[in-house]
Amino acid sequence: MNSLLKQISEKAIDLANFEFTQEQTENKWLGSKPASESEIKLTEKRLGIEFPSDFKKFLSITNGFSAPNDIEPTFEPTNKIDYLKNIDSFIIEAYSIDGIENIGKELEKSILVGGINEEQYFLLIPSDLTAGKWKYWKFANWHPAEEEHENLESYFKDVLEFINEQLETE
Repeated sequence: MNSLLKQISEKAIDLANFEFTQEQTENKWLGSKPASESEIKLTEKRLGIEFPSDFKKFLSITNGFSAPNDIEPTFEPTNKIDYLKNIDSFIIEAYSIDGIENIGKELEKSILVGGINEEQYFLLIPSDLTAGKWKYWKFANWHPAEEEHENLESYFKDVLEFINEQLETE
């Protein structure tokens, strides 16, 4: 995962179609310092869950990750991660109507890990905590449906592929 995040950082900065800080540009890194094990555990305790192992690994690499372009969400640091219902309850209501109430039920239990105050969210959704199976959604109101990913690595691989396509068209 570390190598993947570094590639995304370097290529997004090389593409230069998005505004990055001077520090990000100089370091060619969109992440921040890693979260400590205690920060991760405190966040899990506050939320009453245990994160999937790939997300804990992500946090141990970087406690937050800036958006590499204008269509991906910024991943939040542990102190900002919370249930979607505590951040944007309106969106849950909007998707709890007849015909799409299944989306509303998923949003109700989702944890917002990316995209606070942005056009798109990245959500972790515990499906069955006893089995440890999670859903990984990129979700935006303007997009007709959720974009589900197998895991966090598959999401970041898609991000890298998109950036590579952008570099090829330049």
